[in-house]
Amino acid sequence: MKKNEINSIEIARIAGVSRSTVSRVINNYPNVPQATRDKVMQVIEQYKYSPNFSARIMSGMKTRTIGLFLISPEEVFHDSLTNSLITGFIESASNQGYYVLTHIIRNTRDSEVLRKVKETFYQQRIDGGVFIGAANHEPLIEELIAEGYVVGIIDQHIEGRNEPNRVICNFGNDQGMKQGVDYLASLNHRRIGFIAGDPLRCSGPEKLEGFKAAMRSHGLAVNPEWIIPADFSEKSGYNSVKQWLSHVKELPTAIFACNDSVAFGALAALQEAGLCVPGDISLMGFDDHLLSSRIQPALTSIHVDFAEMVDTLASRLIKTIEEPDKEFKKYVGTTELVIRESCRAI
Repeated sequence: MKKNEINSIEIARIAGVSRSTVSRVINNYPNVPQATRDKVMQVIEQYKYSPNFSARIMSGMKTRTIGLFLISPEEVFHDSLTNSLITGFIESASNQGYYVLTHIIRNTRDSEVLRKVKETFYQQRIDGGVFIGAANHEPLIEELIAEGYVVGIIDQHIEGRNEPNRVICNFGNDQGMKQGVDYLASLNHRRIGFIAGDPLRCSGPEKLEGFKAAMRSHGLAVNPEWIIPADFSEKSGYNSVKQWLSHVKELPTAIFACNDSVAFGALAALQEAGLCVPGDISLMGFDDHLLSSRIQPALTSIHVDFAEMVDTLASRLIKTIEEPDKEFKKYVGTTELVIRESCRAI
């Protein structure tokens, strides 16, 4: 018999054990004597046996594979934040014995793309999936959860949706916005603008509301003319601020950007317009991008512990896969103010 043709029945016969014992050894069940385990493993290694993938699925075995789906219409090669989220999740899952299958979804309205993503779940090629960059209410995600698949989402909040197979990991937006406004207020800034993020993503409106609440806590008025719409990209930060500068009548003394990528774009637009940061206007970001300490001036930002976030998400997702329960799992990341050179006291 060729080595690649051997099956579990033959492995059991050669090892002198039952087929169920071979299955328990392969699945690393604890109730197998060590001597029996060693004997079976010796035969498995000798014949280079690997369970057929289809047979594993039919028997209800896990693939120990997680799908990681990034939703982004733009290339992410140069986005170090997104790359850190992806690599951090892969590293955490790998440390827990799971493989990660990755895919970028450019358009969630493309029916063919959605069909292929769904097939990944339907064909049981993965035990669960994680979505990054999705709209707060994404029909694809909601459909998968409704059908019972284990799904993890970074950045989502839908009131009343607490299914046990929905695993949420969010940024500490409220806490971070308060830390940022508190710091600017401590520098005597009273006229503070805000560059808002994508309104369809959870963090977009959440950060905007957090900014308004933090301003109210200091008795500071929110000027609608200083709320600058954008998304979460550097390009949008540049374009939005450039357009805003062309018509704004009076400048704030400080601008708080929804993330550091947007702040980078805003900085370029401000400098292009002849404004000095922080001499003419202070600028603050959110998330503490890898490049934030290297630009000029170095960007004051709100640090988000992304490593902790993705590690928690991976752990809770895997626990839900391996030990399904009735508990809804939601984690909110921690934030910390990082003071650099882009803000000054007035």
